Order: sequence, then structure tokens, then C-alpha cells
Amino acid sequence: MVVVAVLLGSFTMILNNSMLNPAVPQLMNVFHSDAVATGWVITIFMVTMGMTVPVTGYLGDRFGKKKLYIIGLAIFVLGSLLGSLSWNLSSLIIFRGLQGVGGGIMMPLSMALIFEAFPRKERGLATGVWGISAMMAPTIGPTFGGFLLETLDWTYLFLVNVPFGLLGLWFAFRYLPTTTANKQITFDKYGFLTITFGVGLILYSLGRMSELAHLTNPVNLALVAVGIILIYIFVQIERKEEQPLLDLALFRVPAYTYSMVIASVSSVGLFAGLFLIPLLIQQVYGFGPIMTGLIFLPSALLTGVFMSVGGRILDRKGATGIISTGLIVVAIGTFPLGFLSLETSIALIFFWMAIRGIGMGLSSMPSTTTGMNAIPSHLISRGSAMNNVVRQMSSALGIVFVSIYYEVRRGQLMASLGSLEEASLQAINEGFMVIAVVTAISIPIAFLLEKAASKDEKMTSST
Repeated sequence: MVVVAVLLGSFTMILNNSMLNPAVPQLMNVFHSDAVATGWVITIFMVTMGMTVPVTGYLGDRFGKKKLYIIGLAIFVLGSLLGSLSWNLSSLIIFRGLQGVGGGIMMPLSMALIFEAFPRKERGLATGVWGISAMMAPTIGPTFGGFLLETLDWTYLFLVNVPFGLLGLWFAFRYLPTTTANKQITFDKYGFLTITFGVGLILYSLGRMSELAHLTNPVNLALVAVGIILIYIFVQIERKEEQPLLDLALFRVPAYTYSMVIASVSSVGLFAGLFLIPLLIQQVYGFGPIMTGLIFLPSALLTGVFMSVGGRILDRKGATGIISTGLIVVAIGTFPLGFLSLETSIALIFFWMAIRGIGMGLSSMPSTTTGMNAIPSHLISRGSAMNNVVRQMSSALGIVFVSIYYEVRRGQLMASLGSLEEASLQAINEGFMVIAVVTAISIPIAFLLEKAASKDEKMTSST
């Protein structure tokens, strides 16, 4: 019931975020706005969520994780309800920002609450089931969103969250364990200001980038530079702070550090694939949004199934072999997507996407759980917040890199190939090759993570 409680909230939040991607053209018509302005409906959520996540660890420890999770979910439901009542684009963007604040509170606390409720040997299965929300929701969201847009009004993209959110609140009140508040901890205000604005500025600048010209835009460069400087100052502050906002000492734990690298690679691979596949199916092969959604379906279902399988194996036999096998399977499933042709059967794309789904299920959540198991229990909420910051930044970087590469490379290839479909296909092929190579490079890190986790388990059993 603890897993169901946090699953309802996090799944609703991630599903809603991905449902809105296909809605941008319709929202442009509804509010008579351009693509840049309407794009802020997507970007503002990423920015406000990224700015909220770093402080969630402190707030959860200070006021109690259950209480704060319920507040976060209530904020998200309120933002959804208000979003459906938006009277212009500005109001919609403000309410989406409110949703992002709620999401930034909920996501780190979801994992922290599971770790508090379950003993070490049961966390793999618990996080595997919960992780379905993080991996499946982004893949089925665009299809569900497209269906709602075709059959109902755009406001239902927000209204659909309300009943599920209220159900999630009931489960949270009823089943989440009450966690004790630590009144002794102090608030690291300078750390809060530097990391919040540092992460916020970088995510804001990444949200403004979708083509090569944006990379050299002085405003974007200035935003990134200021963001990096603020994060550097944050690191210096945290090294001296007695009670830091985000405990950077966590990175002295090898298993946790390796798991963060794999989390970053997994996020890049997942969201880059979410960007490339719709382009491949619709612009190259000429199918509609429904076929795009169907392509994601086997991958999403197998990710969910193998997350549970990976979690069970992790609980029973430890990390050895499971995470590295998952990443090898992801690489095997991604490389063939770099060699597609205009004659390639759509069934083959279904097959390789399904293989990728199996690999992601085996590697993503088990690696995160292994890393979190390696840190002291009193730092779980801080470790979970750090994990979410890393994933948020990696997802944004993955989408920006792939979108810019696609636009620039397609333009170059058009001159030599003379066909938009062939140029698009070649650019997409190269994008998948990059994802496959990055995944393959991370496989040795998975072996190091499994080795570090094995050493931790031996030390734990001996004590």
C-alpha cells in the first residue's frame, strides 16, 4: 500500500507532463501564441521542479516526509485544477509552474518513503514497482494525451489528474508511514539560494535551446555561465557547512557515485529516444501519432515487467550481474536503430524498442536502489533529492543535445542527399548510434557498481 500510495502520485505527475508534449500545437491555436511562448508550458515545469528538488531533502527531514509528500501532491492537484481554468497563456504557464513545485516535492520523497518502509532486502522489488511510473509514464503519455486531444477539450489534460491525485492523497493519508520530524537541523540558506538559482538558470537556458543558433545566443551563454558559477559556489559552501542542504559527502560512497552516473546515462537514453522515435515514425515513415504511441507500448510494458524482475533478483541475489546485463541489452537494442533504411519493416523497430525496454527495466531502478542502499539511512532523503537533480539535468541535456544535433545534421545532409526523408533518417540513425555508444561506455561503470555493492553487502553481513 505504501508503494501504491507513492505510485499514484508520481505516475499521475509524470504522465501529465508527457501528455502535454503533443498538445503544444493545439495550445498555440487556443491562445493565439507562437511556438516559443507556448513551449514555456513544457519548460516552466522542468525549471520549477528542478529548483524545488534540492530543498526537498531538508524539508522532509525537518517537517516529516509523509506530511511534506501530502503537501506536494496537494499542490500538484491544485495546479492541475487551476490549469484547466486558465484564461490565457500566462495563467497556464503560472499554474504549470505550480505543478512543477508539487512534482519537485513528490519525486524525491517517493523513494525516501519507500526506503523507510521497506527493509534492505525488499527494496529492490518495491522500487521496481514504483519505478514503473518513472519509466512507463513518459512513453504512454504522448499517446494518451493525443487521444484526449482528439476526443475531448484540451482542459481534460489537466482535469484527468484531479481524481487520480485525490485518490493518491487518500492512499497517502491512510498508508504512508508517519516519519519523525527533526527539529534540530538548521537551514542552509546560502546553499539553498546558490543551488536553486544555479540549477534553475541552467534548466531555463536548456529550455530555450532547440537549434544551433540558440547555443551561441549571448543570453543563453550568460545564463549557463552564471548557473555554473552558482553551482561552483554551492559546492564550496557545502564543503564547509556543518549541516549542508545536499550532502556532497555522499559522492565519497563509490556505489552511490556509480549509480548516479548510470542514472544520468539512463535518463539521456530514455528522453533522447522519446524525442527521436516520433520523428522517425511520423516524418520518415509517414505514420500518425497513434502508431507512434503503439511503438512505445511494448517497450513501456516490458520496462515495467523487467523492473519488477530486476528488483526481485536484486533482493534475492544482490546486484552482481543484473545492472551490467541490463545495460548490455539496452546497447544491443539501440545499435540496430542506427542502421535503419527507408525499407526497414516497422515490425523490426517494434522488436528493437522492446529489447531496449527489457534492458532499461533491468538496469535503471536496480542501479538506483543499489546506490541508495549504500548510503546511511539518515541521508536517504538527501540522496534521493540528489538523484532527482541529476536525472532532471541529464534529461534536459539529452533532449537539447539530440534536438540540436538532429536539426543541424539534417540541414547538412539535405544538401548532399536531396531528400528530406533520407536526410531525417540519416540524422536519426546517427542520434541512436550516439546513444548506443554512450550506453556501451557506461557498462564498465555498472561492473564497478556491482563490485562496490558486493563489498558493501559482505561488510553488512559480517557486522
